[in-house]
Amino acid sequence: MTARVCALGIRMAFGVFIHRSDSIYDDTPAERYQFPPQYLSRVRACIGDWIVYYEPRKVPGTRGYFAVAKVEQVIADPSAPGMYLALIELGSYLDFSNPVPFADGDGAVIERGVLNEAGRISGRAQAAVRGLSASDFSRIVGLGLAEENPLLPRVGASEAPSAVREERMPFGFDETRERVSMLVSRVVRDRVFRRIVLRAYDERCAVTGLKLINGGGRAEVEAAHIRPVEADGPDIVSNGLALSGTAHWMFDRGLISLADDASILVSRQANDPDSIRSVINPSGRAILPGRPGDRPHPHFLRWHRENCFKL
Repeated sequence: MTARVCALGIRMAFGVFIHRSDSIYDDTPAERYQFPPQYLSRVRACIGDWIVYYEPRKVPGTRGYFAVAKVEQVIADPSAPGMYLALIELGSYLDFSNPVPFADGDGAVIERGVLNEAGRISGRAQAAVRGLSASDFSRIVGLGLAEENPLLPRVGASEAPSAVREERMPFGFDETRERVSMLVSRVVRDRVFRRIVLRAYDERCAVTGLKLINGGGRAEVEAAHIRPVEADGPDIVSNGLALSGTAHWMFDRGLISLADDASILVSRQANDPDSIRSVINPSGRAILPGRPGDRPHPHFLRWHRENCFKL
């Protein structure tokens, strides 16, 4: 893998990291990526730049290219001799609102760099870590963030024109810079995070169980970070909850929280705990997504209980 430098002197060395939820490696995509020494030079080439996570085609229900993140540094894994960790820059991880398949509906491969001179898929496509051209990076990110019908919040309908859409244009460094600017935009990130969380929860409040749609066709539920962005919480669906406005307010102020088994906890410091319990769904447990990987990660729930919840 070689670094590429644009006309403005900006270094770009993108990569693809293969990850699967049942991986034997100690991976937490939003925080670290564990890998063996044969990939050390390739991963080091990505330090300070963006990588795309890819789930292999042989995984049932594969998400394909499903997220993007920025590599901050590479260290020897202190808990596993002979292994290394790529540490992800805090706040850089972002799930795609549209997971991108390996090939489009016509069978055309999205990541052109895995094709050989004859136009066939090469052995390079099997590499767990591989370089990614600027054009392939731009194409994948553009497709991953494209939203033809953006899911807007209850207010602010005027924001629709700024929604991210895939634009068909010839590749250029300006296009790549535009993709990177999307990845660091809080407006874009909030919109993508809202879409992935509400989709995972079927637009239903995890606490009340209500699924309300307003007259404009928009869900009344909000996407809440379990560990806030201000506290380095990542934009990953497992750090999110779909909550009604009231439940979101109570969660952010520590009046409610979740146990690791999804039981809804009510603070003893709440001035009206009976009223809080009256809006909780009858099961007393959060209504969570069917896909295990989309459910709140215990790591984030523990952070909320230790730093926000009022015992």
